[in-house]
Amino acid sequence: MKKLLLLSLTILYFKSQAQDSFATGNFAPNAKAAIVQAIRAKEPLCIDGKLDETDWQNAPITSDFFMMEPRQAGTIKHKTEVKVLFDDKNLYFGVFCADSLGKKGIRVQDLRRDFLFGENDIFYVQLDPMNLQRFCVSFQTTPYGNQRDLQAFDDTFRDNDWDALWRVRTFQTEKGYFAEFAIPFKSLRYEKKSGEVSWGITFSRLARRDYELTSFPAIPQSFSPYRMTYAAQLKGLELPKPSVNIRANPYILYQNDRITTADGKKSIVSNPKLGGDIKWAVNSHSVLDFTFNTDFAQADVDRAVNNTTRFNIFFPERRQFFLENSGIYAGAGAEGINPFFSRTIGLANAQFNAESVPIDAGIRITDRTQKRTIAGLYVHQRGNDNQAGANFGVFRYLKNYGKQNNIGVMLTHRLDEASNAKGLLQKNNTTLTVDGLVRPNDSWTINYMLSTSRENSNDSTGLAAYFFASYTPQNLYVGWVTKYVDQKYIPGMGFVFANNTIHHNPGGYYIWRPKGKLGKLIRRWDPGVFVNYYQNANDFSQQESSLYIFPIYIITSTNAQIEYSIFPTWQRYNFSFPILGRDIPIGKYNVTRHLIRYESDASKKASIESKYEFGGYFNGKLNTLTLSGRLAPIPQLALTASYEHSNFKDFGLKNEDFSTDLYSVGLRIAPNSRIQFSSFYQYNTFDSRGRINIRGSWEFAPLSFLYLVFNEAHFRETPTQNQSFIGKLSYMRQF
Repeated sequence: MKKLLLLSLTILYFKSQAQDSFATGNFAPNAKAAIVQAIRAKEPLCIDGKLDETDWQNAPITSDFFMMEPRQAGTIKHKTEVKVLFDDKNLYFGVFCADSLGKKGIRVQDLRRDFLFGENDIFYVQLDPMNLQRFCVSFQTTPYGNQRDLQAFDDTFRDNDWDALWRVRTFQTEKGYFAEFAIPFKSLRYEKKSGEVSWGITFSRLARRDYELTSFPAIPQSFSPYRMTYAAQLKGLELPKPSVNIRANPYILYQNDRITTADGKKSIVSNPKLGGDIKWAVNSHSVLDFTFNTDFAQADVDRAVNNTTRFNIFFPERRQFFLENSGIYAGAGAEGINPFFSRTIGLANAQFNAESVPIDAGIRITDRTQKRTIAGLYVHQRGNDNQAGANFGVFRYLKNYGKQNNIGVMLTHRLDEASNAKGLLQKNNTTLTVDGLVRPNDSWTINYMLSTSRENSNDSTGLAAYFFASYTPQNLYVGWVTKYVDQKYIPGMGFVFANNTIHHNPGGYYIWRPKGKLGKLIRRWDPGVFVNYYQNANDFSQQESSLYIFPIYIITSTNAQIEYSIFPTWQRYNFSFPILGRDIPIGKYNVTRHLIRYESDASKKASIESKYEFGGYFNGKLNTLTLSGRLAPIPQLALTASYEHSNFKDFGLKNEDFSTDLYSVGLRIAPNSRIQFSSFYQYNTFDSRGRINIRGSWEFAPLSFLYLVFNEAHFRETPTQNQSFIGKLSYMRQF
């Protein structure tokens, strides 16, 4: 009897320990994956979001969701049900997201495509048709039916601007909202195998009002639903026979430019234009893309930034052709060192205010299997009045090994053509990069990269390196980053944060999740510290060292944020450099800066962000106030405004007192998720420059658009003004 009692107590102890680990730790994936069953639809489905067809009533339900936020393995307040159907053309998901407040409980800020995560109610599904457990495509929607789609690689890099051809419609009720997805099989990449079909799949929902994030199957709070090592298996599919899979997207454009120079001379140039893109899915793992007479008139324009650091600013790529599959190239996740940065193609300067240069044609191939990825890119850039034509080439090979590891090599080559008329000689630039990912388990991630460049114009060879390691158990983050860029590293198709610089950035923070009454107010409190240490790469002498100490970093239950930080800084520069046109004298500076920041609940109809930074700054002082707000009384209307004021005292070589102001206002109107109107205006007192962008778009068919765009840049001090009127019609057709 005693032995039986002892055995029972032992079993209960280990069972409670396992449950506690499941609730609080980074538990391992289930040895046997959960099953999601799909059944064939017997009748045509009307994609209206109502799910009232007989097939939907008969489909199996998946509802055993797991709470990731705000408390891992907590009791779910907002229930979710998912059903899966398919026919010869499409994969269908029918979803019901329960909410006791019905329509009154919905939180959606705007109706744009590729909306921001974290501000809206969202349901999303992740698919891994190749069962790689390292890659997925995600299809997402809000209760108003606006779409967001992305690619995720190893749950570390996300290509948020990837666009697929699919449909979704939603229907709101007093008990919650329905969503109905129709994803063509042609929009997915999979292998047609005999026997039972099984795909990796995860579901997730964010009920934004309570910031309740749930997933199916269970995934630890430290990760995301894109961590496909935890995926369930979608079974029951009968895949259509492979067929020609070509997606054509031709466009016609008319552009009228009006230019006024500083001496008052005016000119008008009008240009019609034809071009387009073609995507050919050669087989289940190979995709070939062509682009000709490429145009990016509809891409978002860059916002003005006053750079108060000595480092180069990285402006992200916004052009669709270059965004797709960008995560496979070396340096995609290495902030500050990018051997391949696509903004160097088709832009005269990859930095802000870059002028576009025509692209004649380009070709890209991506071949991804479970064991390796091969990718290549070639683009020819046309010459203009200031430069000759240029050729850009990239080759990438990535080898997967183990469960979540890879190693890769990348070669880039840029050839600038000679021009006797412009007095330009031919020159070329080559980089060779080796990089990799090592993930011993789900809590550890290690990235490394070593890159060398060769510039024939000055016959120089340079070197850059990157190392990152992080440890992410549930209640802790510990990380280390080291970047190395020598003076001669010049990636002709890339970006670096600075030359002749080594940057070490170790640190971490503790994640405290209060319980009880305090837990109802605070979701997380993340106190921590990071070190920033900069050296000269040529002699390893110190440039700058600082601490980023944040004893107060609070995320409330509504996802508002409160932060107080302090930055003790020790600087020793043996070289001078400019900031906002003022030279910083050589010398030693010991300063301390402070940061106070507050961001309100971004899902409410009115929200604000405020930040005040103050204290010593090199040889002077700098106080910066940043205020921004958004008013969105209904999802169809959003008004934004921001103001940044920077006040410098005793600054620079001449110990100047001056200030800069940056004003921004924006308006977004959307009768529905397919008709969008947006505009913004910025004025910067630093360069007395104003910018206007007005854009209207109508998605009259999936990924087929009519755009009307107006851009203007003007200077207050002179009559200089550039205006551009653009009308563009693109039509997407999938064969």
